Amino acid sequence: MRVILADDSVLLREGLTRLLDDAGHEVVAAVGDAPALLDDVERHRPDVAVIDVRMPPGHKDEGLRAALEIRERRPEVGVLVLSQYVEQHYAARLLAGSTEGLGYLLKDRVSEVAEFLDSLERVNVGGTALDPEVVRRLLARTTRADPLSRLSPREAEVLRHLAEGLTNAAIAERLHVSLSTVEKHVNAIMDKLDLPRDPGYSRRVLAILRYLEG
Repeated sequence: MRVILADDSVLLREGLTRLLDDAGHEVVAAVGDAPALLDDVERHRPDVAVIDVRMPPGHKDEGLRAALEIRERRPEVGVLVLSQYVEQHYAARLLAGSTEGLGYLLKDRVSEVAEFLDSLERVNVGGTALDPEVVRRLLARTTRADPLSRLSPREAEVLRHLAEGLTNAAIAERLHVSLSTVEKHVNAIMDKLDLPRDPGYSRRVLAILRYLEG
């Protein structure tokens, strides 16, 4: 298969390149940052891209964000995330869609070369290769108490109308209640969602974003 490697560790890139060459695969590009990865995916159209999570320029989640972009722009390209980290937010987004041709392995848990090559082959043919620890952490994330579950049915209804862009007055008219009642519901929503009382942020906007995320 034709593979692109994306990792900011030169030693790891060279080691994986040699390993894949020995296994009969072709490394068409080996890059150290997310922009170069995206450029080379467009240029070479590989079968699989092996991607680290944290890469330049920010060393945060650039690799995973690039993986999401590849999945959107080039769904025919398999993506195998190989990292020391489980970045839960973007990993959850990555796995929320189709998992065909997708893998997420932790570097320190890939103990056998054959295991890594088998995972790569699976991703190449449209299969899935997920480290059990990745699955465990994502399940732990999704089973935590959802702040939205703290809302009463009426508060949830008010929040839904807020997300539709209605003013408090318009919500009061829609629900046939007083304006002061709506204001009490809005304040209760913001408190139950643990939104910060910071003058630099709009709690109303934060509440809507929390609703959309849920």
